[in-house]
Order: sequence, then C-alpha cells, then structure tokens
Amino acid sequence: MAGPDLSVVCRNCGSEASPYVTECPYCGQRLRKRAPRLEREGDEIKVKEGRREKKLRRDAKRRVRTEERRMGFDRSGARREELAGKPLATIVLIAAPAVMYILFRAGALSLDEFVLFGPVEGEPWRYFSAPFGIPNAGILFICGVAIAAFGPALERRLGWLPTLVLALACGALSMLAAAGMDSAIGDNFPVAAGPNGIALGFLAAYVAILEPERRADPDESYDPIAVGVALAVLLAMPIVFVFVDPWAGLAGGIVGGLCGLSATMGRRGSA
Repeated sequence: MAGPDLSVVCRNCGSEASPYVTECPYCGQRLRKRAPRLEREGDEIKVKEGRREKKLRRDAKRRVRTEERRMGFDRSGARREELAGKPLATIVLIAAPAVMYILFRAGALSLDEFVLFGPVEGEPWRYFSAPFGIPNAGILFICGVAIAAFGPALERRLGWLPTLVLALACGALSMLAAAGMDSAIGDNFPVAAGPNGIALGFLAAYVAILEPERRADPDESYDPIAVGVALAVLLAMPIVFVFVDPWAGLAGGIVGGLCGLSATMGRRGSA
C-alpha cells in the first residue's frame, strides 16, 4: 500500500489539514477516529500499517500477479514475449554470411568448397552453403541491408522458424536454378554464391503479404517506391558482381513470392 496522502480535506470547511491529526485545526470538525501510528525506518518516518492495510496490500499484489499470469505477462511469459519480439531469423541470416566472409578472408576456410564453382559432382549440400558464401564485401552489404529491411516484418507475421525455412528454401532453390540454367544454356560450369536469392525472396514475400494491407490503408503500409528501388538494386547486382547469378535471384524471388501468397491465402481462409 502506498504512503498516506499529503493532506486531508475537511468536509465541513473545505480546508486542508495534516493527515496525522484527528481534528480540523480550523473548525474543529472530527476528521478520523484516531491518528495513524508512525514508525521510523532509518531517517524516514512512515505510517505503520495495520492488519487491514497489510491484507489489502497483499490482496492487491495477488490480483496483479493473477492478472499478469492470465494475460501471459508473468516473468517467464515476459521473457518469451521479449524473445518473440526480436527478429532472431533475420539476425542469423545476416550474421552467418558475415562470419563466413571473415573466415574466407582470414584463410580459415576455402571459398571454392562452399560456393558453386563448377559442377557440384556429388556434393548437394553446396546448394545450402553457397547462399552463405560471400566472396565480396559489396554482396554482403547489399544483401544484408535487404534482409534487414524485409526480414523483421516477415518474422512478425510468420514467426522466426517459418522465416528461417523460407530463407533456406529461397537460397537452396536459387542455387539449384543457377546450376540448372547453366547446364541447360551455359557451359556447364556454374559460378554462383551469395544470398541474393534470399534477399529477393524476402522482398517478394514481403510484398505478397503486405500488399492487401497497403490496399486497405496505404498510409500505414510499406512504401512502394522504396521497395522498387531495393528491387532494382538487387536485380542489377549480377552486372557488378561475378558470383551473383541472375537466375538465382529470379528463382529466389519466385519462391518467396509464392510462399508469401500461400501465407496470405492461408490467413484469409482462417479469418
């Protein structure tokens, strides 16, 4: 229970009096039956709580805890809510290529063992590792900014695990498309690396999921001009960076867009 009021208003004359007196000093009106008991705590003097006040304070705390548990905001629930609010998948998808790039530059790992540099030849796991193999800091920066821009919004709507699965699907299928198109119309020596397929997949899923919201309320949704600029930059990357394959980006965007449309249709069906 909180401390006493700083003053008491007399009902008879309307004057303010000390909460520690029993009668109004101005008109003599009885304010309370007896003055509150005081106790010293260090250098501070406080009103001593009686049994009734202590019971009221305990009941108030119990009601607060019950309400917090009912609303899911107890200590463990608050921790879960805090973790749920963080874009965990986005952090992992940005940190993993950055760590790989540092290891490549330090010579701890060989780049050609993780990216698509020639036929896969019995090493299908390269389709999953190649999106995280960054041979150039420019690729790391551009794709990292794109993932950071679109990833958190996807996590808020899909959850961190579906977002991570979406990223792996976009990345692996983008590398598979790069190898397949090079085998079909190229020299059968695919050269592809980097998360441009993931970045374009996130962009396409972002637009597919948020477009209905933008139509309903354009002022509260995404900016189409900013998304268009990001799309143009990501599509132009193969012109500047050798390891960025255009077919990989296109495949990643298609996969992300289809997943975004499926999520949107699923939400409409459950509504």
